[in-house]
Formats: sequence, C-alpha cells, structure tokens
Amino acid sequence: MRLVHVRQCTGPDAWCGQPMRHDGGVSDDRPTDSNPPDKPADETVETPAADDAVAAKPLRTRLLILIAAAILAFDLVTKIAVVHWIRPGNPVEIIGDVVTLRLVRNPGAAFSMATGMTWLLTIVAVCVVIGVIRIGRTLRSPLWALGLGLVLGGALGNLIDRFFRSPGPLQGHVVDFVSVGWWPVFNVADSSIVCGAILLVVLSLFGFEPNGMRVQSKKKDSASAPAADE
Repeated sequence: MRLVHVRQCTGPDAWCGQPMRHDGGVSDDRPTDSNPPDKPADETVETPAADDAVAAKPLRTRLLILIAAAILAFDLVTKIAVVHWIRPGNPVEIIGDVVTLRLVRNPGAAFSMATGMTWLLTIVAVCVVIGVIRIGRTLRSPLWALGLGLVLGGALGNLIDRFFRSPGPLQGHVVDFVSVGWWPVFNVADSSIVCGAILLVVLSLFGFEPNGMRVQSKKKDSASAPAADE
C-alpha cells in the first residue's frame, strides 16, 4: 500500500492539495495554462459596442419627441395668435405684398390641396402619426430623428385643427396664414412636414436607415464574408 502525503499550502503561489511522491517530491498533477478550467455555462460577456447601441436608442427617441414637441408648440402658438389678431380679408404686410400674413381656413391638405377630402386627410394624418411612433421605437439615427420629429410635429399640429376646429371633429378646417408670392398660403405645420419629408427622402436615397446603418456598408460586409471564408 502506498501512502500519499498532502503538503500544506502557505505561500501565495502554492497549490493546495498537492500529493507528495514516495521520494518526498511534489506531484505535478496540477492545472496548467494550456488546459484552463471551464467557464460556467451561464457566464456572459458584455461588449462596449452593445452597451453603446443600447444607450443610443433612448437618446434618439428623446430627440424625436423634443423636436416634435417644439414644432407642435410653435404651430399652436402661431395659429392662436393669428386667429386672435388677424381678421379674414385684412392681410398684414411683412415684406411689401410679397410676404404677408393672412388668415385662411383650409379644409384640405398642406398648401390648400385636396380641399374636398377633409375626413380622408384626417385618417391619413392619424396613420402618419402611428407610423412615425412605430419607427421611433427602434430609432438610432439622429438625422432620422430630426426628419421624423419634423413630420410628427407638423402632422399633430394640423391634426389638432381637424379635431377641434369648426365645423366639427374629423372635418375641422386648418388655420393657414403665411403667404409668400404666388405660393399657396401655409402654416408652420405644413412647412415642417415638407422639410421633414424631404430630409427622409434624401436619407433613404443615400442609404441611411433608421437604425443608424447604411445599406452600402451592409453590402460591403456581406461581400467580404465569402472572401474571408476562402
């Protein structure tokens, strides 16, 4: 029968439980760097990139909400002021007769288009608001946040007129008051919607997506993947 003695560990580099050989030496049966112990199966590793992506989402959403709220507030304040101070048929000249403020009740869309489809335009505006909110939930691009915020703020501004101004809900006439030369009379909400829509079209044409990625870079990644496998 062979006796195995266990040496007591005292030093910082000692490995507890080392069996002693019969000649008084220490057995080399210890873990080595080439065979490290297995990691627990439930251990997860967080990367800085993942943390940045998670942190970017609420930032872009807040930017969208802030822009939409600013546009909505500015639109409502200007409409209230125009209705209070300007009477129909009495325009106020800003730059001669080129730029004037004149009160117009518009039953149609932006720039007085589709004047006989008030209820349909109201439904379209509601759908636009819902669509912007859905996209905003996964928004990570600041430029998309700017464009969507402009569209959302303008759509909400005109939608409030549709619901709360005469002649009644879903058929309310929008207050327009800015007249520039031969261009149809418009308001802050109209210009905000147009500017936001133009920005979104430009972003789409150049491949920028709401999640902050570019279509071109995604194609490059997919093209380089087969080359790396070879």
